[in-house]
Amino acid sequence: MRLFDLTGRVAIVTGGNGGIGLGMARGLCEAGAHAVLVGRNREKGDQAASGLDADGLKASFIEADVTDEAACRRAVASVVAAQGGVDILINNAGIAIRKQPEDYTLAEWHKVLDTNLTSAFIMSQAVHTSMKARGGGKIISIGSVLALFGAPFSVAYSSSKGGLVQFTKALATAWAPDNIQVNAILPGWIDTELTVAARAQVEGLEAKIMDRVPAKRWGKVQDFAGAAIFLSGAASDFVTGTSLLVDGGFAAQG
Repeated sequence: MRLFDLTGRVAIVTGGNGGIGLGMARGLCEAGAHAVLVGRNREKGDQAASGLDADGLKASFIEADVTDEAACRRAVASVVAAQGGVDILINNAGIAIRKQPEDYTLAEWHKVLDTNLTSAFIMSQAVHTSMKARGGGKIISIGSVLALFGAPFSVAYSSSKGGLVQFTKALATAWAPDNIQVNAILPGWIDTELTVAARAQVEGLEAKIMDRVPAKRWGKVQDFAGAAIFLSGAASDFVTGTSLLVDGGFAAQG
């Protein structure tokens, strides 16, 4: 169906070499896009891109630190040179440092904010020229249900994800005249490397999540393919500035 057909589209997915990022990249590829995975771990990135290639999908990897403005601009320029432009950007790169707020160092605060929030601004700014020249584009930033709820161990992470929600709204209004739709996806509790660490570090987390989520399971990275395809294709051409929860009903319980 044309509304969900991404044939010929070029997508950049930061942090796309694993977890939710790779789940979304696979979905975009299966819908016809070429996905360029961007991350710091070359071995992991090459393996992820090779895995997609082995399944007959179009993918490649670029090594870059998304907190480095020059590296981001080089990465985007490389994609434009190789693929002719950029149609879709998924700002997915993210980290978490779980501590009580009084135990945080300023360096740790900046590390989380720079990786999760500032990188989205840098990458979005870097792709704007190409998207505008191609007549429009799609930008999707990956937030979290912790943009909506507080948790004692996530002051920096929650701040960064809440910032992404407001960043999405503001950027959507700024770039609507350029036919660039800007949206966010807010994952709930998803089974990834990041949450494996959370379950080890936060006592009782597993039981608390299972008790609250109406779906009675942790999310899977595959659960994000559909949302990514929808927000990347023609089906969402009049959807901008919004945040889509993919959380098994976690937030619906108030």
